[in-house]
Amino acid sequence: MSDPIYSVSQLNQTVRLMLENQLGQVWLTGEISNFTQPVSGHWYLTLKDENAQVRCAMFRMKNMRVSFRPQNGTQVLVRASVSLYEPRGDYQLIIESMHPAGEGLLQQQFDALKMKLAAEGLFAQHLKKSLPHFCQTVGIVTSQTGAALQDILQILRRRDPSLKVVIYPTAVQGKEASAEIVQMIELANSRQEVDVLIVGRGGGSLEDLWCFNEEKVARAIFHSQLPIISAVGHETDVTIADFVADVRAPTPSAAAELVSRDQQALLQQLLYQRQRLDMALDRVFKYKYESLQRLNLRLHNQHPQKQLAIQKQLIQQLTQRLHWSMQRVLQHKQTQLSGLSRRVEKNPLPLRLQKQQQDFAQLEIRLNSALKQCVTFKQHQLAALCSQLDNLSPLSVLARGYSIAQNAQGVAITQLKQVSVGERLITRLAEGEIVSQVTELKAF
Repeated sequence: MSDPIYSVSQLNQTVRLMLENQLGQVWLTGEISNFTQPVSGHWYLTLKDENAQVRCAMFRMKNMRVSFRPQNGTQVLVRASVSLYEPRGDYQLIIESMHPAGEGLLQQQFDALKMKLAAEGLFAQHLKKSLPHFCQTVGIVTSQTGAALQDILQILRRRDPSLKVVIYPTAVQGKEASAEIVQMIELANSRQEVDVLIVGRGGGSLEDLWCFNEEKVARAIFHSQLPIISAVGHETDVTIADFVADVRAPTPSAAAELVSRDQQALLQQLLYQRQRLDMALDRVFKYKYESLQRLNLRLHNQHPQKQLAIQKQLIQQLTQRLHWSMQRVLQHKQTQLSGLSRRVEKNPLPLRLQKQQQDFAQLEIRLNSALKQCVTFKQHQLAALCSQLDNLSPLSVLARGYSIAQNAQGVAITQLKQVSVGERLITRLAEGEIVSQVTELKAF
């Protein structure tokens, strides 16, 4: 099989894909030279060291995030993708991020530690402790001479002068700072004299804040039994301590506001609650007073003398109603009796009996006549039915000259196929029976 033959475009494309897929992104440190920025906003430069150089490009949407202005001769740390510019066949780097060399190394260490601790679960939200609703004592882990401590104390005195403060002094910059911060956090946990800890300092460069990015500080914050507020630098500064702490405050002053109660707001809230209590008491008093009035009225109505008076009045009303009812009934009965007396006077009893006897005699005559007519009619109907029944009787049919043939079992012969030659038959007439034997069968 012969080797494949590439065009120049195919070769450059193949090499670009190999570089991008196999090398991917790399970290690179070097010195900037040949820096240019055309109207498109993209950056084009060369990174070099003592023995070699490589062309680089950083597109506008990426270089807008760079916090400094690159210049020729500046040592930088970049994260870039290895690629190839196909039209010229030039090997180049596409820069994704850029930092000054010293700060860039710190940023690389920051990202690596952040990924490591996140994988271990030190940033898990469900493990974070809640701040107490009302703090009585707050601990502050910071420099005793720093401006951050004065800002915190000033806000605490203004908002809540009754709040107790315990200061755990420590260095917040330099090589020994991280060990001192860990020592103060452990000391506060062992004493258990505060409700919450504020750990932080004022703003500064990444190098200045680096002690709050140390792994041992992060683990001390994570293992603290006391809830910890991280208050490091300005709002734009982010440290590993911010991710591990139970609460992150954008500034030390903001941390002081989180743990303190605004006295004016509390007074306003107390006044509001007092007003609500007064209104509630007024409502309760009004309700209880109305209930008392209703109970007094019920008690008055249920008094024995009141009940006796009501019952006496009721008995008088019932007695009067009974008297009126008896008078009405008596008048009604008297009216009925008068009516009956007048009817008896108009129709004496002997005359009524004589009239009833005459009516009874006439009804008896009419009943006898109706019975005779009914009997005569039924007799005629019976004679007609008997005549019809006699006409339908088999004996009458036989008397007219007909006969019935039966086999030995007494079954009437109605079809020729019921009889066979030699069979014994009985022929019934009106006067008797004829016993015969079949000698021949003829069909019509």
